[in-house]
Amino acid sequence: MGSTPKTIPILLVTANVGSIFEDPEPMLKIWTEEFLATVSKLNPKFIALHCQEVGGKNYENSMRHVEDFVNLLMQSNELRLFDRVRVYLDEDYSSAENFTALGNVYFVHESIENVMIWNFKELEFEACSGKEIHSGNIESVVTKEKAKFPQDFFPKCKWSRKGFLRTRWSIEGTVFDLINIHLFHDASNFIAMEEFPSVYCKNRRRALEHTLQRFHDDEYGKAPYFLFGDFNFRTDTDAVVKKLTDGLRTVHVQNNKNNELTKLQYTNEESEVILTVGKKEFNHSDHQNIFLNPSVTYLKSFDKEMSAFEDNLTEYPVTFQPSYPFEESVGKGSCYMQTRCPAWCDRVLISHAAKALIAEETDNVIYDLMGRNTCMGDHKPVYLRATILSNSGLSAKDDRKLTSPVNEIIDSSTVTRYIYLNSIDNPVKIFRETTV
Repeated sequence: MGSTPKTIPILLVTANVGSIFEDPEPMLKIWTEEFLATVSKLNPKFIALHCQEVGGKNYENSMRHVEDFVNLLMQSNELRLFDRVRVYLDEDYSSAENFTALGNVYFVHESIENVMIWNFKELEFEACSGKEIHSGNIESVVTKEKAKFPQDFFPKCKWSRKGFLRTRWSIEGTVFDLINIHLFHDASNFIAMEEFPSVYCKNRRRALEHTLQRFHDDEYGKAPYFLFGDFNFRTDTDAVVKKLTDGLRTVHVQNNKNNELTKLQYTNEESEVILTVGKKEFNHSDHQNIFLNPSVTYLKSFDKEMSAFEDNLTEYPVTFQPSYPFEESVGKGSCYMQTRCPAWCDRVLISHAAKALIAEETDNVIYDLMGRNTCMGDHKPVYLRATILSNSGLSAKDDRKLTSPVNEIIDSSTVTRYIYLNSIDNPVKIFRETTV
C-alpha cells in the first residue's frame, strides 16, 4: 500500500482593489487588516492573492500607493513565516497595448519543503526561493504569462485593460496553474436589460472561451488550473427586474431636451416608486433588505453566466451574497450601492482536473466573501480555502489525456535528469535537475 499523501492547505483570493486606491489613507490599512485576519483564521500554508485594477481607475495618480500596499502585506506579523514570496504587478500604464492592471501575489509558508515555479521561457520549473517583487513593466519576467484580450473583443473602446496573468507551480509534487482574469463589465443597465445573454455577457463569454481555448492548446503543456478573478458575471437583469416589479406600473422618464430615456420607474397602486433603473442606477425602495437578506435566495437563480462553461469549469456551491457593488465609504461597508443589480462578479473557478487535486473532505473547503461587515471597496474579495494533495494531478484522468504521468530521460554526458509531462498532443519538459 502507498503512503498517505501529504496535504497542503491553500488560500486562493480574488480582489478587485481599484477603489481602495481612490481613498488610500484609510482604505489600504482597513483592507490589509481584514485580509490578514482572514489568513490568521484560516491558517493556510500557500496563499495566492489575485488583484484586478491595481492602482485604481486613476492609476496615473494612485499607482504610487501600490508599493505601500505590498509592503503592508510583506511586513506583517501574520505573514512572517511565509519565507518565499512572488509578486507580479503590471503597472506600466504608458503601454496601452500591454497594460492589464493585474497583480498576482503569492506567499509560501516555511513548512512547505518542495516548491518550484515555472519558467515560461526555458519551459521548465525552477526553484522558488527568497522574495521577489516584479513591478512596473513586467513584460520580460519569465515566470509569468500575461496577455490582453484581442482588440476586436472591445471594438467600441479605444483600449481595454482586460486580460489574464498566469503562473504555474509545483507544490510538494503537485503541478497546477493559477490564473488571474478580468473580464468586461456592464456599461449600461438599459443595454443589459435588452436580452439574455446581453451584449456584455456575450463579450465576456467570447473572451473566456478564447482564454480556455488558449489553455486547451497550451504550448507549455496542459496542467490543472484554478481560474480566479473578476469575471464581471451579472445576473439576468431583465428577469430580475420582472421578478421585482411583478404587478407594478412602468413609468418612462425622458430627458426634456432630446426626449432620450433617462430612467424607468416602477410604481405601485399608490404611485410610490418601488424600483428605479437608469443607465447607472439600480435603486429599490427597500434596497438593502432586498439584496442583503440571506433568506432571499431568488437572485441566485438568475446567476446564469457560469453555466455556459460547465464542460470545462466547476465551482463550489455559492452560498454567500453577491460580491458587487458595495458602498465605498468606510461607514457603509456592509451596504450595496444603488448603481447596479448586485451580482457575483468575483469567483474562484476550477478546472475538472484541478478539482481532483483537492482533498475530498468537505470540511476542508470554505468558499466565501471576505470582510462582510468591513469596507473593502466596491468589490468584496472572494476566497476559496481548500486542501490539496501532494504528488497528485499528473496522472489524473482528465481532458489532458495523459499517456503516462511522467517520463524520465537521463543525459549521462551532462549528468542531467529531465522529467517530461506527457500529453498526447504536446510533451513538455517540466523539470530539470543537474547533479553536482
